[in-house]
Amino acid sequence: MSFEIPVWFEITSMAILLAILIADLLLIIKRPHIPKMGEAAAWVGFYVALALVFALVLFFVAEGNQADAAGQFVAGWLTEYSLSIDNLFVFVLLMTQFAVPRRYQQRVLMVGIIIALVLRGLFILAGAALIENFSWIFYIFGLFLIYTAWRQAFPGTHADDAETETGIVRFLRRFIPISDAYDGAKLRTIVDGKKIWTPMILVFLAIGFTDLVFAIDSIPAIFGITRSPFIVFAANVFALMGLRQLYFLLGGLLDRLAYLHYGIAFILAFIGVKLFLHALHVNELPFINGGQAVEWAPEISTWVSLGVIVAAMAVATIASLIAANRDKRRVGSERP
Repeated sequence: MSFEIPVWFEITSMAILLAILIADLLLIIKRPHIPKMGEAAAWVGFYVALALVFALVLFFVAEGNQADAAGQFVAGWLTEYSLSIDNLFVFVLLMTQFAVPRRYQQRVLMVGIIIALVLRGLFILAGAALIENFSWIFYIFGLFLIYTAWRQAFPGTHADDAETETGIVRFLRRFIPISDAYDGAKLRTIVDGKKIWTPMILVFLAIGFTDLVFAIDSIPAIFGITRSPFIVFAANVFALMGLRQLYFLLGGLLDRLAYLHYGIAFILAFIGVKLFLHALHVNELPFINGGQAVEWAPEISTWVSLGVIVAAMAVATIASLIAANRDKRRVGSERP
């Protein structure tokens, strides 16, 4: 049984989320600082609670299968949130690579989030149009996610991304005059009487490039959970809204989550298989089963997807923390 979401709810909720994002951005501009652990934890908790409240309200306002509407949002949000955590690994590398002063890192992350929302919005519109007109796109999405899962499961992915961004930065420096030092959070500064760019422009470009790469990975993943463009975009908004605070909350903990990429890889592979099975179920390609739907292809429910996503992230996180504690004890016992 399908569901429909009232247009008034879509418009109202997007307006409220946009207002929260603008208020968050103005707060950063007015008071740049390094958030303490308590502050970061409170904000992360606020955004998680806000997402759960949104799911509850969606359950009551959706018409038709209300539980499926709320379940698809929660599953999509958790998928995007897990991929956003993976995003943080690259953000940490970028902040270190460009030596961004910590008090300005919030602003950099917020600009990166805005760029990500714009890019993902465009990808969502394109993806929804493709799905509406070409059902075979599910085969491509599924295979792409399985390939991405393979790439994610093996080391070197983040290093490769960082090297690509370094190459782009070297290329830009040849053609754009850029100062050697930051001038606060300014994009432009004056050196020897000439107005030139600061390294902050390189940071924003690198963050934007990273967002583009992750948008290419994440949008097919969430379309494997739901075909509702509104739910897809809402899940992305909620996942990205808490990303800035999560960056400061996790901090050095990211280094301890050694098995996290395996959990993310498993989720991507699972959704890839789910998309491939769905493609068989709605098959229109003439060289597969004579252009007819493959009746035996099972449809994986939203609730099974939700359970797999939660279990994969829980197992990866717990295993990482156990391994980190074991290594810490081993190092302690080896000391004289």
